[in-house]
Amino acid sequence: MASAAPSLTVSLRWKSVLPAALAMALGMICGLILIGDLEASGLLVSQKGRAFQPGNISLSRGETVMFVNDDSDLLHHVFVESDTFSFDSGDQEPGSRTPVTFTEKGTFQVLCGIHPKMKLVVRVN
Repeated sequence: MASAAPSLTVSLRWKSVLPAALAMALGMICGLILIGDLEASGLLVSQKGRAFQPGNISLSRGETVMFVNDDSDLLHHVFVESDTFSFDSGDQEPGSRTPVTFTEKGTFQVLCGIHPKMKLVVRVN
């Protein structure tokens, strides 16, 4: 009987960890699908070499742009300030991805709060 107790303990631990592990795996899969959809639709903007690539994009109202810090050693900080739409990403670590959904029509200038020469024009139809 002494050997049954350790396997019961291991079994109970698995039962408490398994739902969290499955939820985490599902979240990662959903995130990859979302990123894949954004990349496939061309709404991916790279931040590298103190520049946005591409420098101009057009999209429909409600679409999301994924800003990717492709620099290995530089922070970036995406922001938009206008009368109709504002966004501030905070500091973005190298390798990070920041989604921004443009909810209003218009032409917006996206800037980097760290590198003032970085500019992106976003036209929302």
